[in-house]
Amino acid sequence: MKRILSNIFKIISPIAIAAGILWWMYRGIEWDVIWSALDGEMNWTWMILSLPFGILAQVFRALRWKQSLEPMGEKVRTSTCINAIFLSYGSSLVVPRVGELLRCGVLKRYDGVSFSKGIGTVVTERVVDILIILLLSFITIITQIPVFTHIARQTGMSMEGILSQFSVTGYIVTAFCILTLTASCWFIAKKMNMLERARLVLNDMRDGLFSIRYIRRRGLFIAYSVGIWVAYYLHFYLTFFCFDYSSVLGCMPALVAFVVGTFAVLVPTPNGAGPWHFAVKTVLVLFGVSQIDGAVFVLIVHTIQTALVTLLGIYSVTALTFTKPLSQTPLPNGKK
Repeated sequence: MKRILSNIFKIISPIAIAAGILWWMYRGIEWDVIWSALDGEMNWTWMILSLPFGILAQVFRALRWKQSLEPMGEKVRTSTCINAIFLSYGSSLVVPRVGELLRCGVLKRYDGVSFSKGIGTVVTERVVDILIILLLSFITIITQIPVFTHIARQTGMSMEGILSQFSVTGYIVTAFCILTLTASCWFIAKKMNMLERARLVLNDMRDGLFSIRYIRRRGLFIAYSVGIWVAYYLHFYLTFFCFDYSSVLGCMPALVAFVVGTFAVLVPTPNGAGPWHFAVKTVLVLFGVSQIDGAVFVLIVHTIQTALVTLLGIYSVTALTFTKPLSQTPLPNGKK
């Protein structure tokens, strides 16, 4: 019973957090404003052009994952990797972070890949992604110092002035997101300590973690890693051209919003709903977008991008239904 309640809490609490933040953000906004933005104010061409980059980012991630499995002697099909990635993102909309385990389960089920080795390569991917995000953050901070200085001089805004724009509830939301992220890190660390008791599993995870040392085409691995985040950025940046107030901002403010939003997504809510909205809207307001326009922008962009993730997840379930496990796939010339 305790386990069942714990699992229910893990599912409900992220949804409750997201719903609470979204309710607070949109409680005073008329829905007519949102509908009018969708109906006439929005340039749908740019939104449509942004969607392929969201798909491309996941495909690059699948190709990189396949490459990291090869040094361990794991032969996997490209289609299985791609469908596993699609499914992992789609499932994380229901239960945050469950996709990392699910995609390893898909490879074990269909291509016979060791589950613990798969987890090890996922850890490797996360390390690489963190390094890229830290590099992006450094570039963003360095390049935007003159911009923030210029904004402060033109508007007479100081740090106290920026902080004064936050309401008490805004401070509470920010603090809650930080505490939730800290608690999630603690929970993951605790789980990892439990895994240390299983020596054989950890050995496989170690092999997966250090598989990057034996990757044959490291240049391609780096290209995939960079391509993932370039595609993610373009997936987000192109949406700026959907509205007049965001199209004039330029690529660097979009990079600031992108980096801040990436950190906000670490808070375990479905696809970052709530924290992502709050973080990106705050950046847009800093660059001169009105509170209402910023709120409308993040709601529309996040909803459409989440719908894309959902459709890809549904596609992967359908594709995997017609996929035979390698053990059941007949070899050519009747070989067994």
